[in-house]
Amino acid sequence: MQETYHIRIKKEYAAAIIEDLQKNDAVELLPEEKNFSVPQWQIDEVRKSKEYYRLHPDELIGWDEAWKLIKTD
Repeated sequence: MQETYHIRIKKEYAAAIIEDLQKNDAVELLPEEKNFSVPQWQIDEVRKSKEYYRLHPDELIGWDEAWKLIKTD
């Protein structure tokens, strides 16, 4: 099984590192996928959530409260 890793490289080093990796045949550059599709079930779920919260705005919380809940769990 082939694994894929994602790394973040500082801009000033990126070109040289990628060039070296390509020379050693250590990486494969893939074109960025610009055409992707969102599955219909995800679109449907977002629409259901939007409608639910449109009808029940009292159940929404602000970002600060949400962040506190995330950090305490």
